[in-house]
Amino acid sequence: MSCLERRIAQGRGDETADLVLRGGRVLDLVTGDMIPGDVAICGDAIVGIGEDYDGREAIDVEGLILVPGFIDTHLHIESSMITPLEFDRCVTPKGITTAICDPHEMANVIGVEGIRYFQKASEHALMDIRIQLSSCVPSTEMETAGARIDAEDLKLLKGHPSGIGLAEFMNYPGIIHRDPEVMDKLRLFDGQHVDGHCPQLSGRDLNAYCSAGIRTEHEATTAEEAREKLQKGMRVLIREGSVSKDLRALQPVLTDLTASYMCLCTDDRNPLDMAEYGHLDYMIRTLMELGCSPLSVYRAAALSAAEAFGLKDRGQIAPGRRADIVALGSLENCDAKLVLCAGKVADEAAFSRRGQVEPVGLDSVRAPTVRPEDFRHESKVERTSVIGIVEGKIITEHLIENIPVKCGDKRPDHARDLARIAVVERHGKNGNIARGFVRGFEIKRGAMASSICHDHHNIVCVGIDYSDMAVSVNRLAEIKGGIVVADGGAVLAEIALPVAGLMSLEPFESVRDGLLELRNAARSLGISLEEPFLQMAFLALPVIPSLKITDHGLVDVDLFQIIS
Repeated sequence: MSCLERRIAQGRGDETADLVLRGGRVLDLVTGDMIPGDVAICGDAIVGIGEDYDGREAIDVEGLILVPGFIDTHLHIESSMITPLEFDRCVTPKGITTAICDPHEMANVIGVEGIRYFQKASEHALMDIRIQLSSCVPSTEMETAGARIDAEDLKLLKGHPSGIGLAEFMNYPGIIHRDPEVMDKLRLFDGQHVDGHCPQLSGRDLNAYCSAGIRTEHEATTAEEAREKLQKGMRVLIREGSVSKDLRALQPVLTDLTASYMCLCTDDRNPLDMAEYGHLDYMIRTLMELGCSPLSVYRAAALSAAEAFGLKDRGQIAPGRRADIVALGSLENCDAKLVLCAGKVADEAAFSRRGQVEPVGLDSVRAPTVRPEDFRHESKVERTSVIGIVEGKIITEHLIENIPVKCGDKRPDHARDLARIAVVERHGKNGNIARGFVRGFEIKRGAMASSICHDHHNIVCVGIDYSDMAVSVNRLAEIKGGIVVADGGAVLAEIALPVAGLMSLEPFESVRDGLLELRNAARSLGISLEEPFLQMAFLALPVIPSLKITDHGLVDVDLFQIIS
């Protein structure tokens, strides 16, 4: 009997089901009804609901509510600082059964090899890791990345089973002004899914961007922005990462009416937040606490997400759909008691049976040795552009301050919350060092540095003391990338991230504990931000308004140009 015939036979009850979930109730995301009865599964597919079934194996889910597995519609697994398979082990038990991933962090460091690494990992994961092909490597020409990916490279990467289209197209000026290289990439994916990225774009420019066929967008930070993007045919992805916290701003837009066109994503979420708060489960709980209906929230987390990305085989507990199922104690608590991925129970035994993938990019940090004097900001003019942090956002303010020049150097001033920020090129290409000022860390002494530096992933460093800045940057080269906090000429805390300078080879629990030590060390320097390390990393991303810094210098993102 063929697989197709077996599914039909088991759905009708002519043949015993492979697996039956018995005693629960199914939340139907189309009608909103609670459906009592068994759920029958044949292989990786649901074949029956709402009836009594016999099964070769049965799992008692008495008193539990069954919902479809959750879909994270946009994330960079690298920001979790753990490998894709370790990420799988970490978040699948929370109910996330599909992750739509853009590996452009790895791609910006080691190029095509980084994307292929993720594709190989997807073949072994318990969850379904879908790999979008990175569209903007580098994100702009105003930075030095470790690699470049053009349309011909993307053509070679197409066709993998994990493929789902072209990842977030950050170069929105390139689309609006029809840059030839940009047009080549869009034509390659004509008629396929292309993910969006257009913060604060509005009016005719947004019309032009949508006309390129882009239908999903995760950069809306206000209800007004989200509403306009919905009106112009975009699916809005509500984002709640470790730095970009847009859930509360967008929550009023999520209703039973709009839920079919809204989804959930984390974008960049670190292990501490995943351990202390959760992942998509945290977003689901919080949205309901803020007043959204369970139907609207669970629809956005599953069915709407599947529809938005063309995943017609999932998103609803219904016959013929993929058996991605989460059994909850209650809808309000979103407390996963049992998770199935394609009909397999997500437990330690299942994780231990997975294959492994050899790490790549283990020698990617080729930064020059720096000296304290390399962080001087030589100038004769007091008027100075300053990056202003907006906590909970990756957008920044473009501030202007008068900073005195002493012995040809404009020095950091902790009393005015003016810290030095520097970006050191680490790919071994030109040795660039750019310097500027940032306000918002409230750092009083010492320094911190990281090889997580979006999206080019050079080394970014923030500090008050030049010697401590040199200590932290040089230490990163010794440990092959990671995060370092230094004070008084010594390293206070560090974590090594040798996989392309972005991910650890250690278990999730070790990375979480290391980050906790780093956070405590940062607080000892006076730093007040809840997540200072990712916040620092995003200060180097030149596609998010308004003022950023790369190894080329300060970038006025509104003008899309380097400023002196």
